[in-house]
Amino acid sequence: MKSYEQTIKEYMHALGSSDLEGILTNFASDAMVRSPFLGRMSAKEFFPKVVESSIRSDITVYDILTSAAGKQRAVGYFNYDWTLKDGNKVTFDCADVFEFDTDGQIVEMIILYDTHPIRERVGDKFQ
Repeated sequence: MKSYEQTIKEYMHALGSSDLEGILTNFASDAMVRSPFLGRMSAKEFFPKVVESSIRSDITVYDILTSAAGKQRAVGYFNYDWTLKDGNKVTFDCADVFEFDTDGQIVEMIILYDTHPIRERVGDKFQ
């Protein structure tokens, strides 16, 4: 089984490359995502929306933190430099909280960031 750190790095690389298949290989088939923009939905529904709305994503990982309480959880803290299909560009710091199953697959991802500056630039284009 891969480490949580390796899984998160592979996910972020695939996200930066808009590689939908590569993104989803890190998630369990019934995985869920909680997003400030789109609410709670399956990873299979969420990530096609991200890939379809993006031209480019540059991700700079600051840190990957694992649970100090022994939970099957880790956090990826990173800068997301995101260019949308309409040419709008937003840059923000983000923390994704990942919950893993016993096989090391992501079963839930909670996305955390300050939405105020992003909503001003993006509006409802992501939906």
